[in-house]
Amino acid sequence: VQLQASGGGLVQAGGSLRLSCSASGLTGGRLGMGWFRQAPGKEREFVAAIRKSSTATYYADSVRGRFTISRDNTGNRVYLQMNTLRPEDTAVYYCATVEGNPIMSSYFLSSTYPYWGQGTLVTVSS
Repeated sequence: VQLQASGGGLVQAGGSLRLSCSASGLTGGRLGMGWFRQAPGKEREFVAAIRKSSTATYYADSVRGRFTISRDNTGNRVYLQMNTLRPEDTAVYYCATVEGNPIMSSYFLSSTYPYWGQGTLVTVSS
């Protein structure tokens, strides 16, 4: 299983970035996907997730209304559109994937996801 995240970079506060994550090596169709982030000195935290059916998306309160998670038509690539970025959004962002169909509350937990990408750094300057 391989997850490849990309799209991080340096942006000024108020700006936008779009992260991308592609998954390969798993069979069985679409996968549940999540984005997490980890800022220096802090624990990894949930950002957003999308069910494998794409019928539902979930967001942390801190990003709801600013970030949007979506999936391309192939189902193998997931995006995180980040708008109105703030300095506190600075972190390494990780994508993760899970097979099956976990219950809603599970999508918010990093322990739900057995497969992780390498992370991409997002830096928001004030």
